[in-house]
Amino acid sequence: MDTLTFWEGKWHEGNPALMGPRDHGFWLGSIIFDGGRAYEGCGPDLDQHSARAVRSARTLGLNPTKTAEEILELSKEAVRKFGDKAELYVRPMFWATKGGQGPISVDPDSTKFCLCVYVSPMPNGPGQTIGLCRSIRRPTPESAPTDAKASCLYPNSSRGVAEMLARGFQNGIVLDALGNVAETCSSNIFLVKDGVAITPVANGTFLAGITRSRTIKLLRESGVEVAERTVKPGEFDTADEIFTTGNAGKVQTVIRYESRDLQPGPVYRKAAQLYRDYAHTQRVC
Repeated sequence: MDTLTFWEGKWHEGNPALMGPRDHGFWLGSIIFDGGRAYEGCGPDLDQHSARAVRSARTLGLNPTKTAEEILELSKEAVRKFGDKAELYVRPMFWATKGGQGPISVDPDSTKFCLCVYVSPMPNGPGQTIGLCRSIRRPTPESAPTDAKASCLYPNSSRGVAEMLARGFQNGIVLDALGNVAETCSSNIFLVKDGVAITPVANGTFLAGITRSRTIKLLRESGVEVAERTVKPGEFDTADEIFTTGNAGKVQTVIRYESRDLQPGPVYRKAAQLYRDYAHTQRVC
């Protein structure tokens, strides 16, 4: 079994057809999703991912048809069906099927829900290679629903990834409209200088992720200083360490930034171990 999808009250194996060409979400992008992880029988912060899915739906003007508690219980049910050896992506989604009174607005009461849980191995390589992304910027809150995990935000990130792959990197640092560092194309980012972990302050242009927040909390509780502040791109040129946090890979080290080779450092190693230990307190099966 590779994929389980909860749709209209039932579990379905595989990739069922859920949308039609006239569905609002299909052609006008009124779709949100969230992404939790389950591995080694654990589901770290699945409750927070469930709650953010509901918040994101409301941000797009949808009426969520499941509560965060219901999404969490369905997520746990799916993880148990796969068993404690599976490495899984847990993706709840909401979208509109009908338009509202305005020319392209949504009908909030036409909201649909599905939960898709599928096999997605955790990254196990030596680390990531990243560069400075020059082809895209993060939008401002006035120009896009930046406070939601909205699917419409991701094509721009995909354009950034295409640039980075063409330049021989796996990912790239993306700037905000003012030229300050926001995040990577797909994750939050940290640099370390003189033992201090530094990450861009949440300014509304990017999602301050659940794994980011958890990592900051764990590091601070362990005695590591974490600074959330405006970060200039040039700071990465002299960083002692660079690492990322995100749902897909949790805490990952960066082994090359532009032309600089880097080694996994002590702050990254501590963050990764602290997160690993925390995850194992979040048993699902």
